Amino acid sequence: MSAAPQLELPRLGFGAAQLGNLYRTTSDEEADGAVAAAWEAGIRYFDTAPHYGIGTSERRLGQRLAGYPREEYLVSTKVGRLLLPGPGTGDDMDSAFAVPDDYVRQWDFSEVGVRRSHAESLQRLGLHRVDILFAHDPEEGPTEQAFTEGLPALARMREEGLVRAVGVGSKDVAVLLRAVRTGLIDLVMLSGRYTLLEQAGAEELLAACVQHDVGIVAVSVFNSGLLAQHQVPENATYEYAQAPAAMLARARQLARIAEQYSVTLPDLAVQYPLRHPAVRSVVLGMRTAAQVRSNAQRMSTEIPTAAWADVERTDPDAAAGTVARTAAQPGTAAGGPVDGTR
Repeated sequence: MSAAPQLELPRLGFGAAQLGNLYRTTSDEEADGAVAAAWEAGIRYFDTAPHYGIGTSERRLGQRLAGYPREEYLVSTKVGRLLLPGPGTGDDMDSAFAVPDDYVRQWDFSEVGVRRSHAESLQRLGLHRVDILFAHDPEEGPTEQAFTEGLPALARMREEGLVRAVGVGSKDVAVLLRAVRTGLIDLVMLSGRYTLLEQAGAEELLAACVQHDVGIVAVSVFNSGLLAQHQVPENATYEYAQAPAAMLARARQLARIAEQYSVTLPDLAVQYPLRHPAVRSVVLGMRTAAQVRSNAQRMSTEIPTAAWADVERTDPDAAAGTVARTAAQPGTAAGGPVDGTR
């Protein structure tokens, strides 16, 4: 039986990819300030992964959570990539993390690999348990092994009481839909496919999640930067590349609606996914205390009902073709600098 209904997720979660030096070094002072500000803002859900900085994010997050009561917060991490000794002669910037290549990633969704990954994550985090385990980006690794071995292993670990909930994290809607239909998982971490900007590609997945009582953790809700600023610049990015003209126009249309109701485009972007009954939390990547406070403010801003009605009346068809063409393009597997983590 699904464990997810017993696990209440907060509306806003802290995405810790930036603690793993996503794109650039995050100083210890920035990391200290971000986690402290998150706690002060009432954030009690923290998401990380071995992939983020090849273990750096897990270690730094665990160190900073050590001073807080364990029973008061939730932690999710991920499986599918084991960390093995690396050459130690360069860096990890090919994977977008500014860390030494002291470790390398190796795909492994076998039961032995999943359980080993979990145990090693606990060691790096300095915790006796994590609350949620996600199979991480199975579409990028050995997909069939993830389904035939990895997901059943996660379900057994949940039944053994090692974790409270299990799921799959991906930007690939088809993979997530297949995972939901196995009946084995409690949650999906959906990256960038159900946002203020675009929804059509996730309709079947959302319906399946409701049918199977699977919750959604929405990440990359700023669509890799396009919705991150109220004034949408010409060089705004979508799917980690220059946003097409149709996408820029759509984002600016949504910004005008926000402005009519004295709120901002990022305010709408942060809260929009939670309007669907399957979405239980929005996780945002945060590097600094200022980003944490800004995101917490966005989540707490009151959005008039009329604003949502105007959003629903807009016609996204002009951008729909662009979405269809770009959704399958690969982006970083770690989420954008102003997005949630994957």
